[in-house]
Amino acid sequence: MKYIYIKTWGCQMNEYDSSMIATLLQEKNQYLMTTDPEKADVLILNTCSIREKAQEKVFHQLGRWKKIKNKNPKAIIAVGGCVATQEGKEIYKRANYVDIIFGTQTLHRLPKMISEVEKFRKLSIDITFPKLEKFKHSLKNRKTKCTAAISIMEGCNKYCSFCVVPYTRGNEISRPCDDVIFEISTLAEQGVREINLLGQNVNAYQGPTFNGKICYFSELIRLVAEIDGIDRIRFTTSNPLEFTDDIIEVYQDTPKLVSFLHLPIQSGSNRILQLMKRSYTIEDYQSIVEKLIIARPNIQISSDFIVGFPGETEEDFQKTMIFIKKINFDMSFSFIYSSRPGTPASEIQDNLDIKEKKKRLHILQERINIQAMLWSRKMFGSIQSVLVEGISNKNAIELYGRTENNRIVTFQGPLNMIGQFVDLKIEKVHTHSLKGRII
Repeated sequence: MKYIYIKTWGCQMNEYDSSMIATLLQEKNQYLMTTDPEKADVLILNTCSIREKAQEKVFHQLGRWKKIKNKNPKAIIAVGGCVATQEGKEIYKRANYVDIIFGTQTLHRLPKMISEVEKFRKLSIDITFPKLEKFKHSLKNRKTKCTAAISIMEGCNKYCSFCVVPYTRGNEISRPCDDVIFEISTLAEQGVREINLLGQNVNAYQGPTFNGKICYFSELIRLVAEIDGIDRIRFTTSNPLEFTDDIIEVYQDTPKLVSFLHLPIQSGSNRILQLMKRSYTIEDYQSIVEKLIIARPNIQISSDFIVGFPGETEEDFQKTMIFIKKINFDMSFSFIYSSRPGTPASEIQDNLDIKEKKKRLHILQERINIQAMLWSRKMFGSIQSVLVEGISNKNAIELYGRTENNRIVTFQGPLNMIGQFVDLKIEKVHTHSLKGRII
């Protein structure tokens, strides 16, 4: 038997890609998965380059794996994902014990690349962009739980001044609608009850159909909602620029679409949004939220924020804080700005010291946490429909599940509830989690 070990960093798209890698290598190369890197014949690092010092993080990990290779010279080390696409052969120049470098669009070629390395023992590299070729490969044995994420498109055309995604994932390209529906239908047959549609700019989806037409994102959601067994639909991540009225209308007529939306804004200052090349204003964003509330009065919104973007003044930051309170965001992903090589923002002079950036981030996160706690308190005593996902990591006698508004709930119940929806009365609340009781 031969074993593979996969370490994944980054977004849900990377998690999805890693699940594809695992399935492909198990199907085509007859490998088994292991959670012990020391035992692995193939070590795969699926990387993310969205944050600062991403490359150094990669080489630190490779340094640890070098010790494994010293003990087992036949072990194969493969580096993929966004850093691999960005750095290419430079990875090998710094770590000449790496055997394979593959890109975000060439992971399906890994089985062949591994076979070639086993035979010829020389570097194999492929970081090209063969569009959606990777999705044409079977995932019939894909391991699933009761929830699953599925990539419906790749890449981004927006070229925000701070972002490397267009350079590492390529331009936007949508999977054929029929392929998406077939994959989700297969997952539903395997017991999946909740689907999360993934894309760097998921609401820009325009998938070709069998009859030569185009299926837009709003239509795709409605088609997914018609699949037997799928009872809950989420999607990640949207861009306000293309959050069109037809998508908002889906919230009116498709109850399987959750009343929770992650809609990144990045800043509450129009001046900073312009520097970021986000191509919308806070007024545009607020208009979307107001329409959503009309369509789905109980909807909750989370968002992304970048603090300390080059040129951000105290006034810009205060505008962000005011906007956070106005929209009443529930949860956020917020970070200090990271300069990414090759992006336009990396050329903008940054005069704000790190101490001030950390202070602003702390203030912002504290405000979001207060609002998230207030949202949680509104749930106290309520009855929530929860999809039970498994046994709690913190308490082996409890199960855990997720509410429609993306909060983890722990409770005591029988194991046969896993994979099912149950109604729970919320009896204890925390900022991001809850405790419930079966009613």
